[in-house]
Amino acid sequence: MTKTLSLAIALFLSILAGAPALAGSTAKAVAGTPASPAWVSKSNEYAQILLDAQAPFAPEDMSFMGVPGYDVLVTDLKPDFSARFRSATAKSRDELKARLVAERDPNVRQDLEIMIRAADEAIATSALNERLTLPWRDAPQIAFNGVRTLLSDQTPPERRALALERLKNYVGQGKETMPITELAKARYAERVGDSTLLRPTKLEVEQALENVDTYATGIRDLFVKYKVPGAEPALVAMETQLNDYGQWMRTTVLPQARTDTQLPSELYANQLRQIGIDIDPQLLVRRAQVEFMETRAAMAQLAPLVAKAHGLKVADPHDYVAVVRALKQDKIANDQLVARYRTVIDEIDPIVREERIVDVPNRPMIMRLGSEAESAVVSAPHLLPAPLVGNTGQQGQFVLPVTLATAGGTALQYDDFNFDAARWTLSAHEGRPGHELQFTAMIERGVSLARTMFAFNSVNVEGWALYAEAEMVPYEPLDGQLIALQFRLMRAARAMLDPMINLGQIDREEAGRILRDKVGLSEAMVKQELDRYTFNSPGQAGAYFYGYSRILELRMETEIALGDKFDRLAFNNFLLDQGLLPPDLLGKAVREQFIPALRKW
Repeated sequence: MTKTLSLAIALFLSILAGAPALAGSTAKAVAGTPASPAWVSKSNEYAQILLDAQAPFAPEDMSFMGVPGYDVLVTDLKPDFSARFRSATAKSRDELKARLVAERDPNVRQDLEIMIRAADEAIATSALNERLTLPWRDAPQIAFNGVRTLLSDQTPPERRALALERLKNYVGQGKETMPITELAKARYAERVGDSTLLRPTKLEVEQALENVDTYATGIRDLFVKYKVPGAEPALVAMETQLNDYGQWMRTTVLPQARTDTQLPSELYANQLRQIGIDIDPQLLVRRAQVEFMETRAAMAQLAPLVAKAHGLKVADPHDYVAVVRALKQDKIANDQLVARYRTVIDEIDPIVREERIVDVPNRPMIMRLGSEAESAVVSAPHLLPAPLVGNTGQQGQFVLPVTLATAGGTALQYDDFNFDAARWTLSAHEGRPGHELQFTAMIERGVSLARTMFAFNSVNVEGWALYAEAEMVPYEPLDGQLIALQFRLMRAARAMLDPMINLGQIDREEAGRILRDKVGLSEAMVKQELDRYTFNSPGQAGAYFYGYSRILELRMETEIALGDKFDRLAFNNFLLDQGLLPPDLLGKAVREQFIPALRKW
C-alpha cells in the first residue's frame, strides 16, 4: 500500500500531502457492526474528543472513513490553518490526559495513551513542516479525492447526492466562497519569500502538472457516471480553475522547485517516526542488505526449477531476473486481468481455511482495475479500504493500476502484475490474508477506534500484509513462489534504497539500476518506486521489511515460549484482533495475554 492509504491506506488517511496529518479519527455509534465490549464503547467515546478537534481540517478523510456530517466540507486551507490545527489538537489532548488520570480500565488506559501519543506526534509534525517547508499543495488531486470518496458504487445514494455540494465548495460556489485553488496559491505566496523553506521537488511538480487534466476529466467522468443533476456550472468552473492552477504551478512553482530530492535529516527522521520505523536508518539498511542477499540466493536456487517446469528458454537458468522476465512474456490482457486474478483469489480462501492460517469471511473479495485518475493518485497496486465507521456492508477493494503517466506525457506500461505467476502473492498481500482481511477484521471484530485509526502507521499495516504473503508461499505453485520471493526482494531493496537516497548515500539513477537489473522491475515500477522514495512518501518504503521482521521475531519468540502448545491459527487471529497496534504494544499483548492463555490449555 502507498501514501494514500497515505490512506494507506497509503496512505487515504493523508489525502492532503503536507497538510496537518490527523492523529486519528473516530465517530459516534457505529451502525451495523457487532456489539463491542463496554471498554471499547468507552474508548470510542474518548476518541470522539480528538475527532471533533481535528476533523474540520481534513473532512474528506472523515467522509472516506464513513464518519457522518463531513461529506460537503472541504480541506481547510484558510489563513493560519496549521496553527489552528495544533491549538485544537493540543486542547483535545489535554482533555484526554485528564481522562487518563481517572481511568482505571487497563484497555481504555492503553487506548488513551495511544491517542495522546498520536496527538503529540501530529502537533510536532505540523510544527516541523511549517518551520521547514514551503506549503505547496496538489489542489487538483485534493479535489479528485474528495469527489471520488462520495461518487463510488459502494457509497449510499443519499451520500452521493452530496458530491455536488462538495464540488461547489471546492470551486467557491457554495458555502465556501473562495476556491481551494486560490487558497492554495495564497498559502504558498505568504511564505515564498522565505528562501530557507524547502521547495517541492521538480519531479513532483512536473508530475502534478501532467495530472491536472487527468484529475479534471476524472471528476467530470464521475458526475456523468452517477448522473448527478445540476453539476455543469460547477464542473465548468472546476475545469477552468484547475487549468489556471496548472498554469500557476508552471510559471510560479516549477521555476523554484528543487532538483535535489534528498530530504533534510530532521524531516526524514520525522517521516520514519510517523511511519513506525523506530530504529536507526543505518541499522535498517544493514539488515535489509542481509535480507536482499539471502532472498537473491533463494531465487537463484528456485529459478532453474521454474524454468524447467515452464519450458523457459533462458541462457542461464540460475539467472532469476531472466527467468522472471521470461514468465512476464505470457501477458494477460487488461480486459482479462480481473477474471484471471479471480481464479486465484477464489483458490486462496479454501487454502487459508484448510491450512488453518487465519479465519476469513464467508464472502468473495472485490478486485478491479483502477481508472486513469485513480492510478495518478496511487500508482501501485493497493487496497481501497471500506469505511471503518458506520459500515453497512461496504467492502475493501483490491485495485490494480495498469499504466503510469509520466511528466513527459507518455504512459509507462507495467509488466509486474499482468502475468499468471504474479497473481498469487499480490492477491495474498492486497487481498486475503493480507490487507483486505486486515481491515475487514477491524470492522467485523469491533476493534476499538484507537487501535485502528489512532495507532495506524505503515509498519503495522504493511508488516501484516508481507507476513500474510509469507504464510501463503508454501501452498503456491513454483512460479508463484518465485514471484513471491521477487516481491520480498523488492521490499528488501526498498528498505536499503529509501534510506540511502535520503541520507545521500546513493543517487536516483543507481537506485533505479538496482531495481531494474537486480530485482527485475519494469520501467513503470522503477519510476513508481523512485518517486515513492523521493517525494510521494519518503521513508514509507522501509515499513514493509521492518514490519514483517518484527512480526517474525514475535512469532519465533511465541513458538519458543509455547512449544507444542503454539497454534498458528490462534496466533494469527490474535494479531488481527489487536487492530493496528504498533510492534512494541503488539508484542506486549502477545506476552501478557496470548502466551499465558495458551499455556493454560
